[in-house]
Amino acid sequence: MRAAADAYRTVAKEIASPRDLEANLLLKAAAQLQAISDSWERDKSGLFEALTYNRKLWTVFLDSVTSPDHQLPVEIRENVASLGVFIMKHTFSVMANPRREALASLININRNLAAGLRAKV
Repeated sequence: MRAAADAYRTVAKEIASPRDLEANLLLKAAAQLQAISDSWERDKSGLFEALTYNRKLWTVFLDSVTSPDHQLPVEIRENVASLGVFIMKHTFSVMANPRREALASLININRNLAAGLRAKV
């Protein structure tokens, strides 16, 4: 059964649209951060890893939207870049001073952007 699930996952990655892939990655990052938030009082051991994953993901988004040949309209690229800068600053702030409530904005931004990517246009 595991082999079938792995095969399905591989095919899904190959046929998924870039928007779906980006939405899935944002939701994965949000889920990791949410898991840390949910277990904050018991265990925060995965905080650094979850923040690092989210930061790396947003680094890729920033690199993409600041590329001169990116196909999104300039206004949208600028908005995503501004969000990315906020994410970076906020992530480093949380790394320096871990607070559970500080994770909420990262989780919400990722979930909302994923929902927007999945919306039919």
